[in-house]
Amino acid sequence: QVQLVESGGGLVQPGGSLRLSCAASGSILHISAMAWYRQAPGKQREFVARITSRGSTDYADSVKGRFSISRDNAKNTGYLQMNSLEPEDTAVYYCNAVGLTTRDTPFSDWGQGTQVTVSS
Repeated sequence: QVQLVESGGGLVQPGGSLRLSCAASGSILHISAMAWYRQAPGKQREFVARITSRGSTDYADSVKGRFSISRDNAKNTGYLQMNSLEPEDTAVYYCNAVGLTTRDTPFSDWGQGTQVTVSS
């Protein structure tokens, strides 16, 4: 099994910054991609950013130029640096990882989420 634990959420003023972390542990052979999604109250979960094991990145239009995704393959940890935060960024942020376990079976797992609130 694979476990993902997010951290780094909190309350920040508009224009501020936060850095989220996602630590993966368990029977991991390889993580092919890590991604961040978010879900605001009353809305569906939406894609935010993704990074592959080779470092290729993809972002939602709403966060391009403000958010930056990265990962430390040696630590099986992903990061989401969020700058110039806006009230519209308020949501629960979820980490997702896909890859192979040590039993050579595929996995796709989610973390429990971390709350980000942007408010003055």
